[in-house]
Amino acid sequence: MSRLTHEQLKQAMIEKLAAEPDPSGTADLVCSKGSLGIAEDHKQIKKVVKRLRPLMTYRFLVINRADLFAASPATIGTKIGILDAQGSTLKAADLPRKR
Repeated sequence: MSRLTHEQLKQAMIEKLAAEPDPSGTADLVCSKGSLGIAEDHKQIKKVVKRLRPLMTYRFLVINRADLFAASPATIGTKIGILDAQGSTLKAADLPRKR
């Protein structure tokens, strides 16, 4: 499977999860599952995780499946889940603890 661009990943989430643009601008999209941040390649993963961390909802990092081994360590301890372009859960998300 070929790598999808940011826009292609975004469009896939809109179609698969009925996601909409985040009105606050913190995440890329929001849907019934929670907030979605999109990283089209491994270089963007840490930046997207940093953007999602402060949110107090379920949070997911949307990646190309080939980037799973880069995304998994970046989300350890963050309670951020990982979704692929098909909307499949690669890592479950959990609600962050209140500080």
